[in-house]
Order: sequence, then structure tokens, then C-alpha cells
Amino acid sequence: MKTLVEQINAGFEAFAKDAAAQVESGNKAAGARARKVSLELEKLLKEFRKNSIAAAK
Repeated sequence: MKTLVEQINAGFEAFAKDAAAQVESGNKAAGARARKVSLELEKLLKEFRKNSIAAAK
């Protein structure tokens, strides 16, 4: 679970950096990277939710 949280945090950092680059300077490649990371984060967050519910039982 700890490694999962670390992966989520790393993903958020990468997303924030790329999203900011797209918004501030119009970097289209950074926008594509941000979208890719957002899909990966979605999977990681679903896995976290599943593990968290299992741990609470």
C-alpha cells in the first residue's frame, strides 16, 4: 500500500508539472503527457480505493 501511495504522489507531481507547462506556455507535448499520466492515475486511484476498502474490513 505504501508503494502505491508513492506511485500516486509521483504521478500527481508529473501531472502538475506537465499541466502547468501546457497552460502557461501552450506546450502541446506537455498536454499529451499530462493526459497520459491522468489515465495512469485513474487506475492507481481505483486500486488504492479497492485496497483501502479491503483493509477497512
